[in-house]
Amino acid sequence: MADSMLRILGRPNSFNVRKILWLCDEIDIAYTREDWGRGFKPTTTPEFLGLNPVAQIPVALDGDLVLRESNAIMRYLCLKHGAERIYPSAPEKRVRVEQWMDWVAYDLTHAMRGAFLGGQLQEAPWNNPWFVDQGRRDFTHCIGLLEQELADGRRFICGEDFTLADIPMGLVVNRWFAVKGFDKPDFPAVSAYFERLSERPAFLRHGRNGLP
Repeated sequence: MADSMLRILGRPNSFNVRKILWLCDEIDIAYTREDWGRGFKPTTTPEFLGLNPVAQIPVALDGDLVLRESNAIMRYLCLKHGAERIYPSAPEKRVRVEQWMDWVAYDLTHAMRGAFLGGQLQEAPWNNPWFVDQGRRDFTHCIGLLEQELADGRRFICGEDFTLADIPMGLVVNRWFAVKGFDKPDFPAVSAYFERLSERPAFLRHGRNGLP
């Protein structure tokens, strides 16, 4: 594999691209980024489809290695760069990180399609009224579950230390506070978690930066 700077393909306002940018800044990985996706170069070009046949961002190019799927890219970068501090190798610790990342990827991503893509951006086909309403209910339910977890006083989602799981979770919480159009309960533990994440410069650059 050629030794060259990591290239990240994807627009900087993408939820999944922001995960990668935050991680790179968090563990000091040098990278370049190129605009692809909605509003920029289309991901349906032969050039992009040759890199990612499912036409989604981000794509990361590490020398000759082509990577897709944001969580997989993050895991790879942590392994390559020895980020034991945030992605521990001990199975009983790593599984806790993985389970929260998977929860965001499945339950919360589905909920946010209705609440954000449909309800706030009015994007078809997600803007079906039933789907929007259900997404808002599911989003509220999931953040309520997060509130219950954080109510024990832990600083971060896996305990006292910041881990890789806090990157997707932090972006979810940022979106929770940014999304409009429905009544949201007060979740004090989630609010406190949001403020703790906001002490991290990389989160302020790529998470709590005015984008939902």
